[in-house]
Amino acid sequence: MSKDIKRGLGKGLAALINTEENLVSRGMSSDENKESQSSSGVLEIDINKIEPNKNQPRKRFEESALEELAQSITEFGIIQPLIVTEKDGFYSIVAGERRWRAARIAKIKTVPVIVKQFDEMETLQIALIENIQRQDLNPIEEALCYQKLSDIFFFRHEDIAAKIGKSRASVSGVLSLLKLDLRVQNFIIEGKLSASQGRKLLDVEDRNTQFEIAEKAIEEGLSVAQIGGIIELIKKALENPEPEKETKKAQPDAVYKSIEKDLMTILGTKVNIKGKNNKGKIEIEYYSPEELDRLIGIFKGMD
Repeated sequence: MSKDIKRGLGKGLAALINTEENLVSRGMSSDENKESQSSSGVLEIDINKIEPNKNQPRKRFEESALEELAQSITEFGIIQPLIVTEKDGFYSIVAGERRWRAARIAKIKTVPVIVKQFDEMETLQIALIENIQRQDLNPIEEALCYQKLSDIFFFRHEDIAAKIGKSRASVSGVLSLLKLDLRVQNFIIEGKLSASQGRKLLDVEDRNTQFEIAEKAIEEGLSVAQIGGIIELIKKALENPEPEKETKKAQPDAVYKSIEKDLMTILGTKVNIKGKNNKGKIEIEYYSPEELDRLIGIFKGMD
């Protein structure tokens, strides 16, 4: 492997793989390795004897990108060997599954590999970091890789940042996306929402509201700032609900006042209507027995 390829692996990954200039496998001296492998340490292995790592962090492989890589492999071959572990004559991929998939599309019969002796935990850690450092994961896949490094290896955010050459704030920002509603996360996976838009939606606690705003943002092509504006309007509406209640209360009061005036015109005396929850009472005032007789006569005349 050339120095350029080693740099491409990234500081954290190169340290994990423990690559030497002549790619000596772990546990072998340089002389022993030269006898069993080529002088470069690379073996050509039947592609059918290689299988993907069951703990592969990447779940989505873009078909169009694989087709492009397959075309490149057909023309130039596989420049960077796969890193594999061996068991019972079969090989499990530690790093390079994308190249392996593209080689199958290109109908390549053998692929270059470097065989390493890693246990399952080391394999997972290398696979996670290799995927992160390729920088073609979607933000949710990247966040899930970080989460695994944290859950399985007890890495703190600053540990992950040091391994992959990013800032702690960047790592924390990506991990925060896992707090979003799963439907919103899926929008990010599909490329319909950006990570920045997703982080802005974290200002909304209710997940159904997150989803509704996300849908609106996609339909109307809203920017991060416009999403923030919608969130601010929602917050203000929730903080000041009283004016709406007063409006609803004022509506029936206005109706009662109008009816009171109509009855006062008909009866020629003061009328009060008191209503609540669709129930109430009508009070009709009178000031003498004669006034009462007059009102009774009015009501009898309504038959």
